Amino acid sequence: MTGMTVGDEELAQQTIGLLELTSLNVDDTPERIIVLCQRALTPFGPVAAVCVAPRFAGLARRTLDSWQARDIKVVAAINFPGGTGSVQSVESETQAALMAGADEIDLVYPFRAQLAGNKFAGAEMVAACKEKCDGRADLTVTLETGVLRDPQVIHDVCRRVIQAGPAFIKTSTGKVAVNATPQASRIMVEAIAEVGGQVGFKAAGGVRTLAEARIYLDLVRARFGPLWLEPGRLRIGAASLLDDLLLRLGLCE
Repeated sequence: MTGMTVGDEELAQQTIGLLELTSLNVDDTPERIIVLCQRALTPFGPVAAVCVAPRFAGLARRTLDSWQARDIKVVAAINFPGGTGSVQSVESETQAALMAGADEIDLVYPFRAQLAGNKFAGAEMVAACKEKCDGRADLTVTLETGVLRDPQVIHDVCRRVIQAGPAFIKTSTGKVAVNATPQASRIMVEAIAEVGGQVGFKAAGGVRTLAEARIYLDLVRARFGPLWLEPGRLRIGAASLLDDLLLRLGLCE
């Protein structure tokens, strides 16, 4: 904890409560998901959510429930990671994840179709997924901003997705060369503000340290104020960030 200020300690604890602890590897096992759920219950309080593949949504929910951790959301990543599924496959995947116990659905936007000039595929897919989720689960749409790249394209996609009414828009899957960046995040946050500030924001992919997380917390605080620093509005999706936060708070895993 050397060099930590009181402000840093408070920020580290606050960030734990905003964390969406993620395991989305092709070689994930039930044992790894149980460990993920175990890590979600930290000595400084629970994380906001765990994000897993749909096939593990039921296991994650049952495991957390067995530890009286109902408040930790289970997020199932759909159309992951390439965003190349059909509307029908996305609907089927969403339905299966919800029936298994997922609290939230994280849909990867068809970003490759967008880059190929198809601006309607994304709108159709988001609308179909939102319909499956309505009344049952919150929807996040992951844009893969590091692939979309162009600021105007990111802004236009944000506007279209936000109008479909998801709970969150998210920067990235964490599975491409460029993931969360301050520049793309600023465009996303501004788009949220332009459409009334009714959609939350998630930064994900490559956020590994408290210093990196601070960038996104400061960005959201500057635009929307401190009341937005709660898990219904802001989350940081990460696999390894928790290690750094606990280390800074004096715990080594």
